[in-house]
Formats: sequence, C-alpha cells, structure tokens
Amino acid sequence: MSGYSVRPRGSALRGAARLPGRLRAAWDRPLTAYYVILGASLLITVLGLVMVYSASQIQALRYGLPSTFYFRKQLLAVAIGAVLLWFAARAPVRLHRALAYPLLLGAVFLMCLVQVPGIGMTVNGNTNWLSIGGPFQLQPSEFGKLALVLWGADLLARKNERSLLVQWKHLLVPLVPVTVLLLGLIMLGGDMGTTMILTAMLFGMLWLAGAPTRLFAGVLAGAAALAALAIATNPNRMGRLHCIAATSPGSNDQCWQAVHGIYALASGGWFGTGLGASVEKWGELPEPHTDFIFAVTGEELGLAGTLSVLALFAALGYAGIRVAGRTEDPFVRFAAGGVTTWITAQAVINIGAVLGLLPIAGVPLPLFSYGGSALLPTMFAIGLLISFARSEPSARAALAVRGRNNSLTGVVRRTMRRRARRRPSGKR
Repeated sequence: MSGYSVRPRGSALRGAARLPGRLRAAWDRPLTAYYVILGASLLITVLGLVMVYSASQIQALRYGLPSTFYFRKQLLAVAIGAVLLWFAARAPVRLHRALAYPLLLGAVFLMCLVQVPGIGMTVNGNTNWLSIGGPFQLQPSEFGKLALVLWGADLLARKNERSLLVQWKHLLVPLVPVTVLLLGLIMLGGDMGTTMILTAMLFGMLWLAGAPTRLFAGVLAGAAALAALAIATNPNRMGRLHCIAATSPGSNDQCWQAVHGIYALASGGWFGTGLGASVEKWGELPEPHTDFIFAVTGEELGLAGTLSVLALFAALGYAGIRVAGRTEDPFVRFAAGGVTTWITAQAVINIGAVLGLLPIAGVPLPLFSYGGSALLPTMFAIGLLISFARSEPSARAALAVRGRNNSLTGVVRRTMRRRARRRPSGKR
C-alpha cells in the first residue's frame, strides 16, 4: 500500500461546484464593495501615474520641457485629489447634499466665464478651458459632472420623499432643463465628448428613479436627434465618424490618430514591448498621455496590461452598482448610480475610440489619463462611493468590530486568549 491517499473525483467535482458559492459569499461580505472600490481606484491611479510618466516624456522634450514635467503635474494633482477623496469619504451624507447647489452654481458660473472672449482658452479646437496662472488650466465642464451628480441626486431624493416621482413631469423638471443648460454651455465650446457623458449620467439617474420605458425612449430619441444634428453640421465631427474602424490614415490624414492608436495596440502583442519602449509615442501618435494613453499602455504592456485595466474598471463599476442597489437611502442610490454611470461611460467612450469602435470624442480615461481638471472631480466622486459603501449598516458594524479588534485593548485580549490556550491543562 502506498503512503498517500487518492482524492475521489466526486469530491473534487463537489469542491469545484462549491467555488461559485464561495465567491458569492465573499462578494456578499459587508466590506467587499468598500475594498473593491478603494483597491481598484488606487491601482488604476498608480498605474496611470506610471503610464503618464512613460507616455509623456517625449512630448515634454519636444516642447523643451524636462522629461518629468507632465508626471510632476499629474503627481501634484493626485496628491490634491487624495485629500479630496479623503474628505469625500469621511464627510457625512448631509454635507454632500449641502454641497449640491453651491457646486452647481459655481460650475455654471465658470462654464459661462469660458465663453467670455479673452478669458476662455481654446485647446485642440475646443473652447472649454480657463487659465488659472502659469501652466495650470481648468476645465469647468469636468466639475459640471460632479455638480450634476450631487444636485440631481439631491433633487430626486427630495421628490422621492414626497412620492412625486410617479408623475412624469416631476421626473423631468427641473432635472432635464438644468442638464440641457449644462450641455448647451459645453457645446458652445465644441466639446461633444463631455456632453455624451453628461447625457449618459442623466439617463442613468432617470433609470434609477424608475422612469417608464415610454418616457425613457422619448428622451433618448430627442438626445439622438440632437446628437445627429450636431455631427452633421460639423465637418470635424463627421470626419471622426468616418474614422471608425479605419485601416489607413486617409488622403488628408484625417484618421491619423485613430490608425496609429491601432498600430500601437497591435505592436504590443501579448505582453508588450516593455515599459518605456513605445515607438508610437515618438511623435507618431497624437495625445499619447491623455486621450490615447490606453494605446501606449497596450503597446508597452501588451494585451495583459490592457485587460488588467479593463478588469479594474469592470470591478469598480460593479462595486458601484452594488452600492447603489443595496442602500435604502434614495440620495445614496441616485448619487452612486450617477458616479458609476459617469466613470464607466467615460471609460467606454475613451477605450472604444482607441479600439476604433467609436468616434474619437476627446475624453480622458478616468483616473488614468493625464489631466488635473478631470482627475480632481473624479477622485472626489470615488470618495463619494467609498463613503456610501462605508455607510451601509452592515459595513458600519463590521468596521466598528474591526476597529475594536485593532485597538490596544483588543490586541491584549487576543494575546491573553492565545496564552491561555497554550497553557497545559494540569497547571493553574
């Protein structure tokens, strides 16, 4: 007889069958969403810093700047964003609701300033920027996303408390007119990418508010008609539409960026050419550290790197959906749903453009691309999700138990219990 035992196949199959149940049980733990949101956003931000440093060096040298110029600015933005994230994660829900109207009014005021001649700045054909001194610029429309989330969630929550959301007029007014105001101010500057994200956020909050299919379809049809009109009346947008799935730059190189993004992804293979070894960032690929940083990631880190980024965004989005679905607080549900829609829609639009599946919209990859104006409100929004995940009753209880266990008294008690278990039973 041999000295080892053979495990029956039935036992192995039963163990495999129990695996989904174990995963489900792990996912249903009170603090799972909290740790997934915190961990996924942290990993995306750190990997984004690495890729910004790699993708921006050549661009900085071309402009006669130090190779670390863009990286240092992004690192500063991350440091400020970390403070905003901490504040948002620790602030109570009532403070977030109190910020809704001041933030909305401030965002509208700044977006109006952008359209004042001599104050607003034009970058890459879009007039959506304000200069705040030196090399620092501000894009107010990015803060408009955060304002729409907080204000829209507060508005819908107050109407829900009064049982008004069963009437279609209370679903639409004033949420849709105010959103249209924000969209109009953004479109005056020519930024259609941001308008697509705000529209997706509006639809997400209407869906969470229980909008009927008929009303939902009507709003969607109106938005699609306005989008078609905006594209048809602008030759630049029509050109971007024609570059979907393009395989050559075209006669006037109008699809140059789209094609070279595909070249970068194709050059990466399974595991990439190595960090810092991208060829396309040497002047061939426009915006390698902002809109098309995903292409450089694919070239240097390969399919493994791009799939890792996709998995992190998927985990972040799924955790956000869980937070919105498990809460009993209407404001938390609407705000968490709005933030999740914002981040996932922006990621889909950016990555879809790089893959040639969508027109190039000029939006950054959340938490990943270079740009402080996009990073700061996004990190505040991640702080909101963390705050909401911590505010679940079961999560609060688990954190309280963990805090007691991690205290000095808890450590002493656990040490004494371990010593008592090790003491022989005959000794007293």
